[in-house]
Amino acid sequence: MTGKARRPNILLITCDQWRGDCLSAAGHPVVKTPNADALAAEGVLFKRHYGGAAPCSPARACLYTGLYQMNNRVCRNGTPLDARHGNIALHARGLGYDPTLFGYTDVSLDPRLLAPGDPRLQSYEGVLPGFTVRQLLPEHQKQWLSWLKQRGIDTSAGSPDIHRPVTQGKASASVSNAPPVYARDETLAAFLTGEFTRWLGEQERAAPWFAHLSFISPHPPFIVPEPYNTLYEPADGPAFQRAASWQEEAESHPYLAYDIGRQKQAKFRPDASGRVHDWSDDDFRRIRGIYYGMISEVDAQLGRIWQAVKAAGAWDDTIIVLTSDHAEMMGDHFMLGKGGYFDGSYHIPLIIRDPHHRKAAGGSVDRFTEAVDIVPTLLDLLGEAPAPHLDGHSLRSFLDGANPAAWRDAAHWEFDFRSIADGEAERHFGINSRQCNLAVIRTEKFKYVHFGGGLPPLLFDLENDRGELNNLAADPAYLVVRLEFAERLLAWRAEHLDQSLALAELTEHGVVGHVSEGNRQ
Repeated sequence: MTGKARRPNILLITCDQWRGDCLSAAGHPVVKTPNADALAAEGVLFKRHYGGAAPCSPARACLYTGLYQMNNRVCRNGTPLDARHGNIALHARGLGYDPTLFGYTDVSLDPRLLAPGDPRLQSYEGVLPGFTVRQLLPEHQKQWLSWLKQRGIDTSAGSPDIHRPVTQGKASASVSNAPPVYARDETLAAFLTGEFTRWLGEQERAAPWFAHLSFISPHPPFIVPEPYNTLYEPADGPAFQRAASWQEEAESHPYLAYDIGRQKQAKFRPDASGRVHDWSDDDFRRIRGIYYGMISEVDAQLGRIWQAVKAAGAWDDTIIVLTSDHAEMMGDHFMLGKGGYFDGSYHIPLIIRDPHHRKAAGGSVDRFTEAVDIVPTLLDLLGEAPAPHLDGHSLRSFLDGANPAAWRDAAHWEFDFRSIADGEAERHFGINSRQCNLAVIRTEKFKYVHFGGGLPPLLFDLENDRGELNNLAADPAYLVVRLEFAERLLAWRAEHLDQSLALAELTEHGVVGHVSEGNRQ
């Protein structure tokens, strides 16, 4: 890079399943996140930031490619990511970085580029093309388990059973906040933080680096070591957003009945059985307290990371992006996990700190931002013009203290509930895989949800119904609003349908416009 200024370091951190309201910097009445707050004090907090899809693979496809689900077409965990799409790691590699992964990216690789017997075709937990893997941490967590074993921990139970609470005597039927067998400095987040710190010490100051830390916390199983397991009182926290009973919730829409009916407790607590909706209010509150503790635990690891970057003399030369892939229902509507259409599944944190763009440092943004904005933002901050076929927009102007007039006034997301392998959803609704989807447009005042397959739409007046409990789609007084939002959603889709080649034209003078370069592996 002779003759040019040294590019900054990039530190992209994702904390899986972190709700956007669960930050003390965002005004949460209970959760304390001092290290995330410290980052926000030097950067910008985006208070209305939304994931583009759920669960993990679809959400990360939006984050990593800068493309909506309608274009990246990663519909569920296991859907291959088309190799023709570029992504943040490949873009960074093209700029001279060696993007390095700590954790996971949950990318199913394009089977057209692999031999039929390639074992990578047996997992949705592939690595995003372009990343060098320093420390992989897939679902079986064997790398972490072997590390625990070296520290004298009995890991014979494996994962997820190692995440069972250590209780004395017979376990009660209710949710326990008892800790696991591993300690606060032996969590998955502590393990990855240590690996990153060691790697950081190997980097030369003259060469910029790009690291992606992909933490599993606060993703379930919902369990956390001392002192975080008792840090929050179960009774504390805001009221749950939900109807009077889970049966009333289920009666409100066919999709909600399907989703509530299939949620199993064992997915969230390996020591539990039965359905999530059977947990009592006290159980949900205890789970919520544990979830808050998990957030504080990963926040403590963020503090270790900030210290390590400063100790390496890199703090003033490092762009940091802290976000999540999707959020967590956390008892709202008698549900846990993510998916569907509620805000609780899609409102996620975003803090960006760029030491070279600090006019708005310590401020917050109330405009709607989306996961697809991350790729164009990082490219812009690195001095590269984001390709026009990307669906997201650079957030650089907000970092510079500007408030652009031409900015979206709504957030959008999609959820695809097809089940290619076993056809569960298709059989349940009597529709085909192409029809198992929904799309959301959410403004400050209204939220409209459009379903495929003939399932009825939803319309919520968010100013008077923040809990999204009263569907107005069939109310004659709101038919004009429903039509307006249906048309807006159609216009959004029409504007953003794949532009890879649509922005180019062959003329007598050759190619005019933009041609997406796609994936260069």
